[in-house]
Amino acid sequence: MPERRKVPEALPLKSEREKTNAFSRLTTRVFKKPAIKEVVREPTAGGIVFRMDKSGKDIEILLIQDSKGRWTIPKGHIEKGETAKQTAIREIGEESGLFHIQVLSWLGKIHFQYRRIDKLVLMTTQIYLVRAMDNAEIPTKEQWMKGIKWFKFNDALDAIEYEDIEKLMLLAKNKIRQGV
Repeated sequence: MPERRKVPEALPLKSEREKTNAFSRLTTRVFKKPAIKEVVREPTAGGIVFRMDKSGKDIEILLIQDSKGRWTIPKGHIEKGETAKQTAIREIGEESGLFHIQVLSWLGKIHFQYRRIDKLVLMTTQIYLVRAMDNAEIPTKEQWMKGIKWFKFNDALDAIEYEDIEKLMLLAKNKIRQGV
């Protein structure tokens, strides 16, 4: 199987770029995008959720499949009055249905930007290492998602679409092995 190149979170995947047809490429050249009139900062938070398999030796990672079919971690926008850690807990519960979890440590930040019509969106995501405390608790996806699944650690690394999250997953594995 050919190795897929990981991409930053906000860039379109190669498969998405190939889907654009000749007409859309032509109209993009003819009709210029509107000038950026505003820069918007959007703080978000989420977690790399793990559990140990039944043998207790191997790490499993929970990934969600977004509406475009990309595997990623549960995350979302920080609401007013909420800390990043509180947001990570809330978003994991909302997006996975897992509520018996424990935040073990902060792993890092991911920065990326994308364009939303005439706005430049600067997104910062705080990522936490989160342990699923009840292996019997079954993850359930939200309606907008295409999927949700526990992956063996190496399979999760292969499935994750974003290199910045992949790097934090490797850091998470080291922390888990060290007993956090």
